[in-house]
Amino acid sequence: MRARYGVPLTLTAVGAAGLAYAAGFEARSFRLRRVTVPVLPRGMRPLRVLQVSDIHMVSGQRKKQRWLQSLAGLRPDFVINTGDNLSDPEGVPETLDALGPLMEFPGAYVFGSNDYYGPKLRNPARYLFERVHGRHGLNGNAPVVGAVHNPWEELRDAFDAAGWVGLSNCRGRLKLEGIEIALTGLDDPHIKRDRYAEVAGGPESGADLSLAVVHAPYLRCLDAFAADGYPLILAGHTHGGQLCIPFYGALVTNCDLDPDRVKGLSTHTAAGRTSFLHVSAGCGTNRYTPVRFACPPEATLLTLTARP
Repeated sequence: MRARYGVPLTLTAVGAAGLAYAAGFEARSFRLRRVTVPVLPRGMRPLRVLQVSDIHMVSGQRKKQRWLQSLAGLRPDFVINTGDNLSDPEGVPETLDALGPLMEFPGAYVFGSNDYYGPKLRNPARYLFERVHGRHGLNGNAPVVGAVHNPWEELRDAFDAAGWVGLSNCRGRLKLEGIEIALTGLDDPHIKRDRYAEVAGGPESGADLSLAVVHAPYLRCLDAFAADGYPLILAGHTHGGQLCIPFYGALVTNCDLDPDRVKGLSTHTAAGRTSFLHVSAGCGTNRYTPVRFACPPEATLLTLTARP
């Protein structure tokens, strides 16, 4: 009897313990990633950029709200929000409360699919299936039917009122004590809202630095930004793989980016030009899969320094 049932019971216990850890501890074990990126002109002072992404706020997530509020203590020069702020149509007030202290700083934002639409319950194994078949979001899959529409306009209006620059298929600028940052952004390519032709042309003349921003790091967008000569591209969306294998890494990225670049700083080359790429693992999860394993939730403080 013991030989017959001992192993299955042990595996069940281990699986239950892993799930309890992933949902009860790691998904709320917020971290700050620190990265240095040499992209500034020589002689320019370093700039500190706080990137927040994939908050996926659900009503009642008090610990996440307090942690996001505490990030204002870092005193960044400016903030970049790379989208997917919501995972609950009722979560706008708490999202704005959490980001309130950060909205005192200059900032810019793009939206992700979960800002526009509420999440749906789906089998997590579908992410592996989509990776194998090269189908992600609306890029190869059938359009979503019966989606819940989130009140993203309320987020947009609050961000705009705080002076944050909307970058959904737009260009914008931030002025920081004599330094001018030019920004080029795209709407979410995961749901085919990106329109690169509307912002094509590369970095703007007259700015001290040009940055590219997009929610989901699809290769078509990274190729376009890199080919146009942007020194740094900021993205989110991947959740760092969310459920990773220790000592191996992520299995999926939920887009066509390779798993080796699922989070953190890397590079991307197109048309003979190379850009730095930073992908945030984000600090939230879809409300229907509130777990993380070997991939803690995070925000990133990027210190931009002079090029060698």
